[in-house]
Amino acid sequence: MAITSTISSSISLRCHRRSHYSASSFLSSHSFHRVNIPRIGNASRNPILVVSANSMSVEAPQRESSTSFLDHKERDVLNFVKYHGLGNDFIMVDNRNSAEPRITPEQAVKLCDRNFGIGADGVIFAMPGINGTDYTMRIFNSDGSEPEMCGNGVRCFAKFIADLEKLVGRQSFTIHTGAGLIVPETQEDGQVRVDMGEPILKASDVPTKISANREQAVIKSELAVDGVIWNVTCVSMGNPHCITFGTKGGEGLRIDELNLQEIGPKFEHHEMFPARTNTEFVEVFSPTHLKMRVWERGAGATLACGTGACAVVVAAVLEGHSSRKCTVDLPGGPLEIEWNEKDNHVYMTGPAEVVFYGSASL
Repeated sequence: MAITSTISSSISLRCHRRSHYSASSFLSSHSFHRVNIPRIGNASRNPILVVSANSMSVEAPQRESSTSFLDHKERDVLNFVKYHGLGNDFIMVDNRNSAEPRITPEQAVKLCDRNFGIGADGVIFAMPGINGTDYTMRIFNSDGSEPEMCGNGVRCFAKFIADLEKLVGRQSFTIHTGAGLIVPETQEDGQVRVDMGEPILKASDVPTKISANREQAVIKSELAVDGVIWNVTCVSMGNPHCITFGTKGGEGLRIDELNLQEIGPKFEHHEMFPARTNTEFVEVFSPTHLKMRVWERGAGATLACGTGACAVVVAAVLEGHSSRKCTVDLPGGPLEIEWNEKDNHVYMTGPAEVVFYGSASL
């Protein structure tokens, strides 16, 4: 699979953001295999290099072209933009002209491979809206499975749409997902705030086979994993989550000491989770400050999980560890999470950043 990627330095991206220069400007100034940088502030001091996987050549910036990089429709070539939300990275595909994904799950697996492909935790498709929504978001994980939703992914989705539509400032969209209606809003400071809806606590709807112990919910219940009894709370944010703050009778977790590669799959594929599960291991610093590591269903250990951070705060409130508004530290950085008592909705605020633009042969 041949890949041609346009890579910009983080310094250059920061210059563009200070100048209120969105990625949409890049989309309208790319030609195939080449980047052209308009002279904005000091941005021209940080040239963007074009790297060809075939020739490994580096070209100097040329004059601006009126052809959009994503407008090329070569057969068997996928044009994409890679985004990340706190290191949780996605290949974003403009699929607004079709209700069918541009690629297959098998192709997504190849594209997400970090050695032989582009490298990502998943592929996200921006598709036409249904049921009155503005857009539809679908995702293929790096293993080819399709999750209902992704919190970091939906923030990247919102920034991608704003860039495609050349929108700046505060903008909100209604997005149809497998988890239902999601409403992200881009902020003036570049962050994205997302109304993630109401958490689902009924055990059969999470779903989990663990017996409910509080009003049909599983809250600080016992789960045996490889001979160890863990205290777990189960929450769905449209996708299933198992949250643990430690083992039965044990002290609070020191999550940096966990062997996540060993323990994560045992939770994900546990017989008590018929649809598999995402698993969050949480360390409590204070009632407003939590730290988590995540093993994602279908993606493994990732640097961040937005729905997981939301589920963690819900679980922390239910178990009496935290208030309803918390900073949640993830390996890729912090998210601000609020479980609003008035409307029962969970709100997530965090960043979404462009990594690079490119094309890949399918």
